[in-house]
Amino acid sequence: MLRPFFQRIHEIERDFSRSFGTDISTPKRRRGAWWHFYLSDHGLLRGLWTNQEEIAPGVWRSNQPSPKRLKRLHDMGIRTILNLRGWDYFSHYLFEKETCETLGMELVDHKIYARHLVARDQFMALFEIFDRLEKPFLLHCKSGADRAGLASALWLLDKEGATLEQAKKMLSLRYVHLKWTKTGLMDHVLEEYEPFAPMPIREWFAKHYDHLELTASFEAKKRGAAS
Repeated sequence: MLRPFFQRIHEIERDFSRSFGTDISTPKRRRGAWWHFYLSDHGLLRGLWTNQEEIAPGVWRSNQPSPKRLKRLHDMGIRTILNLRGWDYFSHYLFEKETCETLGMELVDHKIYARHLVARDQFMALFEIFDRLEKPFLLHCKSGADRAGLASALWLLDKEGATLEQAKKMLSLRYVHLKWTKTGLMDHVLEEYEPFAPMPIREWFAKHYDHLELTASFEAKKRGAAS
C-alpha cells in the first residue's frame, strides 16, 4: 500500500537531482553544481565519512572522491583514477574531470551498475583496463560499497592471486554493502563463479558469464527466500 507513495517520492527526488548540476562554466552555475554535488549526489555524507582503503599494494578503493580528496590522493602519489560510474554530465563527474586535468591525473571511465549486471563485453573491457592500470591507483563508484566492491574482488582474483573467500570480503558491511538488497547481484556473480574455481576469473567471464541468466537466477533466489 505504501509502495506507490515511496515510488513517487523517489521519482520526485530523481527529477529534482536531474534538474541542475550540469554546468560549471560560470560562477553562478558552479555554485549550483556544488549544491548538487553535496546534496543530490550525497557529497556531504562522503565528506564526513569515507571507506577509502588500500586493498593490495598500490591499489585503493573508495566512494566518490571530492576535489579536495583528489588532491590528497595526488599528494599520496596516486596518478590514476578508475571511475566505475562512467562518463556523466552531472556535478560529480564535472568536478572530478576538472580536478584530474588540473593535477595531471589520468581519469579512466568505465560504467558498471550496482543493481543490474552489464553484458560480458563490458566486464572483459574492465579486465583489459586492469592490464594497463599503473599502480598506485584508486577505483571508485558512488558509495564505494557495491561496484567498487565487485571490481576490487575481481582485481584481487585476477591480479593478486587471492582466494575466493578473500575476494568476497570486498563485498561486506565493512564497506556498507547490503547483500540482501538488489545490490546482492554483486555477491551472486561471485557465488556463481565459485563452482568453477580455481578456473581463472577472467576465463570464467569469457566462457560462462551471462548477465541475463545470472539476473534471472538471482531474482529466483530472492523469490525463494521471501516465500
